[in-house]
Amino acid sequence: MGSIIDADPVLDFVVLGLSSGISMESIDFALCRFRQQNPAQPVRLELLKYGETLLDPEMQKRLMDMVLDEFNSSEQVAHLNDILGEAFAEAALEFIAANGIDKSTIDIISSHAQATWRIPYPAAHQTRTSFRINEGAVIATRTGITTVTDFRVGEVAVGQQGVPLADFDALLLHHPTKLRACQNISDIGSVCFIPPDMDGGLNDNFFYSDTGPGNIYIDAAIRHYTNGAQRYDVDGEIGKRGEVDEEIVDDFISSHPYFHQSIPKSAGRDDFRASLAYELISKAEDKGLSPEDVIATITRITAQSIVDHYKCFAPSQNIDELFLCGGSAYNPNIVNFIQKNYSSTQIFTLDAAGIPAVAREAITLALQGMNAVVGRTVRTSHGAETRQELIVGKISPGDNYGQVMQKVMQFGKGEKLEPIRALVNVVNGEVIHNKW
Repeated sequence: MGSIIDADPVLDFVVLGLSSGISMESIDFALCRFRQQNPAQPVRLELLKYGETLLDPEMQKRLMDMVLDEFNSSEQVAHLNDILGEAFAEAALEFIAANGIDKSTIDIISSHAQATWRIPYPAAHQTRTSFRINEGAVIATRTGITTVTDFRVGEVAVGQQGVPLADFDALLLHHPTKLRACQNISDIGSVCFIPPDMDGGLNDNFFYSDTGPGNIYIDAAIRHYTNGAQRYDVDGEIGKRGEVDEEIVDDFISSHPYFHQSIPKSAGRDDFRASLAYELISKAEDKGLSPEDVIATITRITAQSIVDHYKCFAPSQNIDELFLCGGSAYNPNIVNFIQKNYSSTQIFTLDAAGIPAVAREAITLALQGMNAVVGRTVRTSHGAETRQELIVGKISPGDNYGQVMQKVMQFGKGEKLEPIRALVNVVNGEVIHNKW
């Protein structure tokens, strides 16, 4: 670590990232400050505040019912698009007030849009699509803050599957000599493999893919057995007391079509719907498994799918370091199984790199929102159907739109900007280099 000396940066943006998983259970917040001397210089990131709030259960139920009904009513979709925007706007304002933040200091809100329908592998009569709701204009109107939403539709427009861009993981963790991986274990599992640097800087051959279910089934089973009193398996304690039924694990992974697809591939609720958790519970209970055994078995499905993905698709089995993030990054039943299969790999949570493991998705959204507003392209993952660099995100002007655009014009002169080449993570005024 080293001290940071700031000249007056040309770009100085404060962005509030709002993230929510496909379970639609909660909203994560990350208030970030981005500073950059000019478009060719490193971007300095400082996480100012982060937190979480639960989404209203009635809202969650209505969203899940809509998905299960497969959009029988256009009126229902349009209505939920607006009221979800209202819910995110209210949550943002509550976060701002609770943390004593001066709202006028926030330049942008960058918000998750909820996936409601996606076709990543279109048939001959279909079009690849990713349809999402969470009206950015409502968020901007209610908060007065310029808002960016719906990033993935831009990726689909250039022929990709609408998966999160992996820029942040690669920029944060790339290393001169080590193959690193960043594994997210939230509702859906995903990994970014980051090869050693090339020509003294970031190697553009990093690549990203979804690994399968993350904690979506584990959390559903926990809610089932605790009648909703517990949201997740805290420290893996329930699963730790159970025995894994290997036959159920093997049957699930061998029979599910997602695990037989090659990369690039992306997963969503259409692949791993929550109702599958209850089918697994029923099958396990028919075999006489206890609740602890069921949790252990479902947890192993997540862990096994991660390990299998690495064995099939990692650029080398000599993975030097693995960084875990997301809600199940701290579940020892998953971590220990990965470690057993990759005994020479050092495993950390993303906290070791100066980023709270639970805040990574909201920070990524904040970075994407900043890129969209300043007109900066982002890299696509190696192995994607197309590597066209693109600007993603839909901008909804807020009351501060004029001030935001003035900052943008001073920085980029109205030109399309190249992707970020280097990211500097600043924690408590110190630079975290992550190059040990």
